[in-house]
Amino acid sequence: MSLYLIILIATVAVSVLSFNQRDLYVKLLFSPYEIQRKKQWYRFFTYGFVHADFIHLFVNMWVLYIFGDAVENTLFFLFSQKGMLYFSLLYTGGLAFSTLYAFGKHRNNYTYSAVGASGAVSSVVFAYIMMYPLAGLMIFPFPFEIPAFVFGLLYIIYSWIMARRGKDNIGHDAHLFGALYGIVFIIIVYPDFLKLFIKQVF
Repeated sequence: MSLYLIILIATVAVSVLSFNQRDLYVKLLFSPYEIQRKKQWYRFFTYGFVHADFIHLFVNMWVLYIFGDAVENTLFFLFSQKGMLYFSLLYTGGLAFSTLYAFGKHRNNYTYSAVGASGAVSSVVFAYIMMYPLAGLMIFPFPFEIPAFVFGLLYIIYSWIMARRGKDNIGHDAHLFGALYGIVFIIIVYPDFLKLFIKQVF
């Protein structure tokens, strides 16, 4: 079974379980204060396996399902079994890296917490964009496709603006830093992706 499907199934299972078990939800969520105070470093990763509700879970897993297969298969094609390791580092690294800013900002704020795989999923999406910058992506509800690199640029700008405003309950900073991690990671793993990206776009 593909690694992204294993992650997807595990995330759905733990999230659904946590909907009815509040203790599990609280134990796994991202809490900078608890990490700082009790050294619960595991929270940098476990928060990605719990979600606020079914819609939150569905959106993240649907996006992972759409992009995970292509990214994992491309890495496997390039690196064989080592590609599976790279995909796991892409995803788990995205979970951790996307929360570093929030950790630094909120480590003394006991009221702050976050859940959801958005940061890691953003890493996978932007790895895909680096691999296939001219692939067509559709932004709901508009009935037309735009090149993946254009979508990526708009997404980063939107996430940056919304993170600065900070007026909703969405972790835009996690989306932004997850995206940046995905870009940098895939370039480090296979530098030719940057050359191909520039060649295709320009």
